[in-house]
Amino acid sequence: MDTDDIAPPPRAGDPVALLAKQDLDPLSVRELEARIAALKAEITRTRTHMSRAVSHRAVAEQLFKR
Repeated sequence: MDTDDIAPPPRAGDPVALLAKQDLDPLSVRELEARIAALKAEITRTRTHMSRAVSHRAVAEQLFKR
């Protein structure tokens, strides 16, 4: 079987929209606190990745004198 015949898996919807749509009513205070902690950790991880991407781009632009 040729790999060109395999369709990529469907992408999930917009993660921000999915978070905004999630019903928070059934969650306990402890679950909400855990959710907040997980979201803060994801924000930190995302900012770190973004910082690396910006640095990488700056190095590339310097290298190629863009």
